[in-house]
Amino acid sequence: MALDRVVAEPILELEGISKSYGGVKALTDVSLTLRPGEVVALVGDNGAGKSTLVKTMAGVVKPDKGRYTFEGKNVSINGPSDASDLGIQTVYQDLSLCNNLDAVQNLFLGREQTLPWWRGGRIQRAECEVRARQVLRKLRLDSIALDRNVGAMSGGQRQNIAIARSILWEPKVVLLDEPTAALSHSAAEQVGVLIRELAAHGLAVLVISHDIHHFVIDVTDRIEVLRLGQNAASFSSKDVTGERVVNAMVGGEEGINSAG
Repeated sequence: MALDRVVAEPILELEGISKSYGGVKALTDVSLTLRPGEVVALVGDNGAGKSTLVKTMAGVVKPDKGRYTFEGKNVSINGPSDASDLGIQTVYQDLSLCNNLDAVQNLFLGREQTLPWWRGGRIQRAECEVRARQVLRKLRLDSIALDRNVGAMSGGQRQNIAIARSILWEPKVVLLDEPTAALSHSAAEQVGVLIRELAAHGLAVLVISHDIHHFVIDVTDRIEVLRLGQNAASFSSKDVTGERVVNAMVGGEEGINSAG
């Protein structure tokens, strides 16, 4: 792990986050810190609270209590648009891509660049293509054909398009929910390279993943473990084994706060 990733000031901090659904406690006093240039894995068994925590960061879920700090300032997040305005982008597992549209159309989906209404309001395809090429080149994804329908692309290419769309508007934090699910080993490796590229450009990256022994250990800098909706452990990725991470996930190392 690079030194500047360790000492960088946090960009996003959650402290004491709790969320209940009726009598079910999804999160209890959970804290998490993200820093620029760092890739953090959020892991835990099914029902550990991972998705609820990510949705809290993305503004989809409003916690019952807790503090949300962005760039050192306490903020109130009342919806996804608030999180987006801060510079937080989320890529969910379903990717939200339209198979019948090409790469450019998917990159700008919902944010199309158009002429003013008095000039017909037509989409400026040429300008969108220029911006798309810039973003894909920045992420070393030049090989992706801009005019090919996303439905005809491989799983890895589709995931790369979804990630590229998340940084099109220059975010500061990217949240990724199971980015390697259902991908081949080689495609997952390519996605891992792309995620490291995001961090190299100074973004804070959070990744939910069940691929502990390969993807999480190899790609991330830090691993945060949730268990039964609570912080269970925190590890430096380079100093821990997959077996120990899994052990913390299932409660085999009660009392761990941090290690590595």
